[in-house]
Amino acid sequence: MFVSPAYAQAAGGASSGGSAVMLIGQFVLLGAIFWFLILRPQQKKLKEHRAKIDAVKKGDTVVTGGGIIGKVTKVEDHEVEVEIASQVKIKVVKATLTDVQPLGGAKPAND
Repeated sequence: MFVSPAYAQAAGGASSGGSAVMLIGQFVLLGAIFWFLILRPQQKKLKEHRAKIDAVKKGDTVVTGGGIIGKVTKVEDHEVEVEIASQVKIKVVKATLTDVQPLGGAKPAND
């Protein structure tokens, strides 16, 4: 009430320099946490999935995005021919494959 407005403004302005640095530091820290806990693992998983899809070969068992399971009979650049039943073959775009099981199947458990 008895303090002049100019004095109150000067006091607030002097302490805002330190809090601006703290605010920027907090955003940098949150960005780093976001990167290491969310973005980095997601990019690593995507890279492994792309490598798996690119390495598909004849005889592998694949699952498409629509849930169709079949055996690869022919591999082209961007498409794969999949046998889903006896003498029933369909062409599938490689990018729509969600899972690839190698020719020998999954590795057995060490029981």
